Amino acid sequence: MAHRRTGFFFDEKCLWHFGKPFALFFPVGGWVQPPNASGFCESPDSKRRLKSLMDVSGLTDVLDVRTAPMLAREDLLRVHPASYLDRFAELSAKEGGDMGFESTFGPGGYDIARVSAGLAAEAVEAVVKGEMRNAYALSRPPGHHCLPDTGLGFCLLANGALAVERAIARHKLSRVAVIDWDVHHGNGTEAIFYERPDVLTISLHQERCFPLDTGAAKDRGRGRGEGYNINVPLLPGGGHQTYVDAMEMIVLPALERYRPELIVVACGYDASVVDPLSRMMAHSETYRYLMQTTLDAASDLCNGRVVVMHEGGYSEAYVPFCGHALIEALAGHRTEVTDPNLDYAQKQQPNEHFQTLQRRLLEEMAKEL
Repeated sequence: MAHRRTGFFFDEKCLWHFGKPFALFFPVGGWVQPPNASGFCESPDSKRRLKSLMDVSGLTDVLDVRTAPMLAREDLLRVHPASYLDRFAELSAKEGGDMGFESTFGPGGYDIARVSAGLAAEAVEAVVKGEMRNAYALSRPPGHHCLPDTGLGFCLLANGALAVERAIARHKLSRVAVIDWDVHHGNGTEAIFYERPDVLTISLHQERCFPLDTGAAKDRGRGRGEGYNINVPLLPGGGHQTYVDAMEMIVLPALERYRPELIVVACGYDASVVDPLSRMMAHSETYRYLMQTTLDAASDLCNGRVVVMHEGGYSEAYVPFCGHALIEALAGHRTEVTDPNLDYAQKQQPNEHFQTLQRRLLEEMAKEL
């Protein structure tokens, strides 16, 4: 493995994705002023600034940087029905539109979404084939909320599920684990694999943040998939230690039991201490910990085969430092970059009483698995 580098899949076209004119979630007009930028919380700036920080720090230089073609229609059809794809393509060829709640796009959005899905799929392909040690896909628009027949929460195509389905079809994988530590529940990925045992889905998320009606710990899968879906709803404000406890008590034992052949991570940075859409109080070292812990487990379970896909994260100033720390861990390379927000973030962590309460809740969840 020493000669194989960490892959980084990126395409500038993904940063050109934009929605119809919105100010946060409110249509522009009347008393609502037009926004200064794209109008999305899910703007390109947090991703662009991450890539720029990597370039300036020298981190990009140690990665195997590639782009990818648009994901083929035959691969899209593994998850999405033709009716959904046809409507998406039709609206994209005109002025754009929306494919579901908070899932808007402009002209050309269908092709950009296919590039985003293609980055995820090619990252998985390269790692499964052994071309890369592990990989990161800077996919945008994101994918973990997208259902087969409707978009949701900025997600237009189910990037991670599409990449997993193609890998299963091509390489006959029988056990893939998806760990989703975006602060919002990975409802789309859950729904797609809910009745199947060949994909273990694990979601760590702020309880009842988004979507409000999904992500309960009692939702464990159905039919042949019963027991292969694990939801870990976390109390708001949990901080770094909550993620350490969740990994140690639930995620790592679940991976050990399942023995996956590949681990896919749906990586959102919206659990950070300054994210505008949530309040989990994580920081850059939380993401470094999550990545390193996953890599350590993967080295024993699946020859280190880990693919990370970019999902949410809406603080343009802080996402770059969280992402940079995680990719440093993924690549096994430390740069001179320091997180200017780390001292502040570490002072915002919850008290011991809160941590004890959260730990007890996690212990109860673990007993049910």
